[in-house]
Amino acid sequence: MKKFLAIILFIFTSAVFAQQKLLIPMDVNSQTDHLRAYGIAYRHLLGGKELDWLLNYRGGSFMFDYTSELTAECMAKGVSYELLSGTQAAQVYAEVQDENNNMDVVRLEKVAKIAVYVPPNALPWDDAVQLALDYVEIPYDKVWDEEVLNGKLKDYDWIHLHHEDFTGQYGKFFAAFGSSAWYMTQKQTNEDMAKKLGFAKVSQLKLAVVKKLREYVSGGGFLFTMCSGTTTPDIALASQYTDICDVMYDGDPIDPNANSKLDYSECMVFQNFQIQLNPYVYEYSDIDITDAELMAGQYNDYFTLFDFSAKIDPVPTMLIQCHTAVIKGYLGQESGFREELIKPNMTILAKNDGTNWVRYVHGNFGRGTFTLYGGHDPEDYQHAVGDPKTDLSLYKNSPGYRLILNNVLFPAAKKKKLKT
Repeated sequence: MKKFLAIILFIFTSAVFAQQKLLIPMDVNSQTDHLRAYGIAYRHLLGGKELDWLLNYRGGSFMFDYTSELTAECMAKGVSYELLSGTQAAQVYAEVQDENNNMDVVRLEKVAKIAVYVPPNALPWDDAVQLALDYVEIPYDKVWDEEVLNGKLKDYDWIHLHHEDFTGQYGKFFAAFGSSAWYMTQKQTNEDMAKKLGFAKVSQLKLAVVKKLREYVSGGGFLFTMCSGTTTPDIALASQYTDICDVMYDGDPIDPNANSKLDYSECMVFQNFQIQLNPYVYEYSDIDITDAELMAGQYNDYFTLFDFSAKIDPVPTMLIQCHTAVIKGYLGQESGFREELIKPNMTILAKNDGTNWVRYVHGNFGRGTFTLYGGHDPEDYQHAVGDPKTDLSLYKNSPGYRLILNNVLFPAAKKKKLKT
């Protein structure tokens, strides 16, 4: 009899747990580590399982089928979770799918394979995306010019561009750091790669890389860029029929009429911009808003996430999931973008209120998508060369870093939900 009762109890308990769900809440007061929640979601997908992203529900929460292993991982990583009965979970789904609520359920079903385009001599903490991926334990590969030109991008679903200057001007650091060892090493590394791959100039190599990246997006890839990686690809494309690199960069002078020869037709994001041709000015073009931000001061620098219809526009809604709509700004070589220089078919995701400063923008190109996120490090307002790395264990609930991780996760969404 005891054995029989034990079997019945086991069956009953198993049925109850089969109905249970595990909710990782992402609202401001409930989650102890917003960032590592993304790592748990990614590894869950990596294990061949699925989960639901509850858009606009408690800050963009995640819903999983309950397993004891998942509970153990949440506890080990310091991520808050809630166990829901079948009835409670059904109530949550009903609330999210109610036509009167700006919420929706997106099924995440296939993990994206990730690569970061990064020079071999770059320090890992020079890039906020690598910091985020490392902190939340999401695996990624590193690629650079040779891998890109040899067709390696086809092996990846999602590519991030390190804070790279694709114009061939080495970040325009010459005036401040031209005699520094790290600058000379960077320049030599790029020149060696250009020579190895058969290019006379680094600018020609970078243009070829940009064209491969554009081809990757057009073929269905997901591209995410920050800082110099946001504007310099389009600058390289627009200036491909002229010379914007001065003698200290490529051995010959610029074309003084370069700005009148720009061709915006091949650009993916920007139009009608003018290039800063002075090699001693730490600025690529008039797209960037950094100088205006510096005048405003960091204590007045906040940007606001736009609101989208979760049921109609799930992609931008996924990209802006956060526990706050107002985020502290931060600088980079390219901190943001003047709205009037952005092509009209782009989706603006965030701006500084009362300005033309766009901080976050998304678009489609061919069968793929790209997202540009201005600035260098969301938790270091004015990151300088040589500054120590940001310790993300001190910023577990960073809204700025959450936007990065939204981009890492959204390619896993079930394709029929990806309306744009």
